[in-house]
Amino acid sequence: MLKYLSKITATITFASGLMAQTVLADMPGEDQYLSYCASCHGAQADGNGPLGDVLNMSVPDLTTISQRNDGEFPFLKVVHMVDGRTGVMAHGSDMPVWGDQFSDQSAKEDGMVGDLSAVYEVRGRILSLVYYLESIQK
Repeated sequence: MLKYLSKITATITFASGLMAQTVLADMPGEDQYLSYCASCHGAQADGNGPLGDVLNMSVPDLTTISQRNDGEFPFLKVVHMVDGRTGVMAHGSDMPVWGDQFSDQSAKEDGMVGDLSAVYEVRGRILSLVYYLESIQK
């Protein structure tokens, strides 16, 4: 039961509202992954992306996140990596390299100032990507 608690909490927090569901449908997690992550982590998420060689550290295999965490996918921890709460030194201060695509500021620049749609859009993007990562675990 506890293993699902962080996932449920993150889902409720990140997807409260219909806007997040709309965003999830607009750009599936796999498409986001291929657009924003595959250049470093590889199209197969195995850590063999074409830009991986230019980073300051080895690029992790994202299909083994659960294996590296005692068989459990650390949903909330991965959300925090994507949304920038915890960072990777190879990426500088922002995680991921495409961090502006996962920020409230980016959504506000798209004309969503003064309402919660920017927050829901960003949270929908993050959830979609993290659910995709969870679905490709070995």
